[in-house]
Amino acid sequence: MVKFILCLCMVASLWPVQAQALKHDAWDALVKNYVSTDALVDYKRWKQEGLGSLDAYLERLSMRWPEGMTPNARKAALINAYNATTVRWILRNYPVESVWQTPHPFTEARHMVDGEKVSLDTIESKLRKMGDPRIHAALVCAARSCPPLRREAYVEGRVDEQLSDDVRTWLANAKLNQFAASEKTARVSEIYKWYKGDFGGAGSVEKFLAEYAPKGQGAFLLLPGAKLDFIPYRWGLNDSSGLGETYGKPRFYWDYYRNK
Repeated sequence: MVKFILCLCMVASLWPVQAQALKHDAWDALVKNYVSTDALVDYKRWKQEGLGSLDAYLERLSMRWPEGMTPNARKAALINAYNATTVRWILRNYPVESVWQTPHPFTEARHMVDGEKVSLDTIESKLRKMGDPRIHAALVCAARSCPPLRREAYVEGRVDEQLSDDVRTWLANAKLNQFAASEKTARVSEIYKWYKGDFGGAGSVEKFLAEYAPKGQGAFLLLPGAKLDFIPYRWGLNDSSGLGETYGKPRFYWDYYRNK
């Protein structure tokens, strides 16, 4: 009987650890500290000061995640995991002018997430399978044309609100997306071309843009004759010091084909 009671006590003492929710406070503090209000990253200072905190957070993400996570909890965790592992990969190679100057940045399974060795493409695929095109406004691959890196962690209770806010913030950034109602033309990120199918097929990108564009600027996209153009993607590093600012197409093509 005594042994039985002791066993119950041991199980009870372990249960809170097993059931503990996945926390993202560390990532929240890091992005607030090292990401500017214009979504550029101070990689140099982060590498000097913040590697320990980032590695501790990634160590927790590397272990098996709690059973029974809600879809929103898993979505938030996967977005945080993508962005945190991308930053860590850049810091491992920093200084570098583009993520494409690192070996096989998106396809090589080198990151431990939820007990599994994965690539950045794998994490992205898991999120895309959730059927929420707004995730494209949250995943940041360390490039200047990426959507703005959010200065807070995604969390279960607010991820829906956060993603809608991300899309609106992204589309309101005239450096990344432009709406000219008088010309019935929108010039938007190439992400909307690359992932057109995620938005539901023909005409759905326009509907998505019209819904989330700055107030009064996107309704013309639902009218006949509206035109959608795509802004060439800038793969230079989103570094606050200016590193990557002059990284252009010729160097990208060289690095891209070298990485194939």
